[in-house]
Amino acid sequence: MILPIIAYGDPVLRKKAVKIDSDYPGLTDLIADLFETMHAASGIGLAAPQVGHPIRLFIINTIPVIKNLDEENKDHDFKGEIGIRRIFINATAVEKDGDPWLYNEGCLSIPKIREDIERPDEITLEYADENLVIHHETFDGLAGRVIQHEYDHIEGILFTDHLKPLKRRLLKKKLENISKGVVEVDYKMKFPAKR
Repeated sequence: MILPIIAYGDPVLRKKAVKIDSDYPGLTDLIADLFETMHAASGIGLAAPQVGHPIRLFIINTIPVIKNLDEENKDHDFKGEIGIRRIFINATAVEKDGDPWLYNEGCLSIPKIREDIERPDEITLEYADENLVIHHETFDGLAGRVIQHEYDHIEGILFTDHLKPLKRRLLKKKLENISKGVVEVDYKMKFPAKR
């Protein structure tokens, strides 16, 4: 089922998400819904808080876009990178490492805004997969970038928080309009000021 994506301004996007266990009700269905929702919105990552569930769960799928990104991003080399489709439950960042690099990020909860964000080259996570098997893995390239963005969501952080104060002030009106639903999107959204 395609779920509405929660827009900027909703308090759920600012909560530090809680860990879950195998008894979490409807986990398998929620994971399937996250993938369906992400694909319907043409996204490559989505976190549970973005659909109103403040739990430590996010997904990514970079497979469909990796070739296009190679051609569009001359500043960072994605050649040879293999896209991944992955589920992350109860993720904890163990380490962030490598040279920081700028990449133009966007967010399904903050439509029509894209900004260059600097992040380190790689992230090492401890996380559980959909079967709650624990993994300890390092990611870099596009996957590392998307994972860092989605990991921020379960920590209550948005990509705009990484911008310099002046840039955030310049975006203030646009962000307020998103919160009010004064933005055109081609996917299902829920706006906090329209309740």
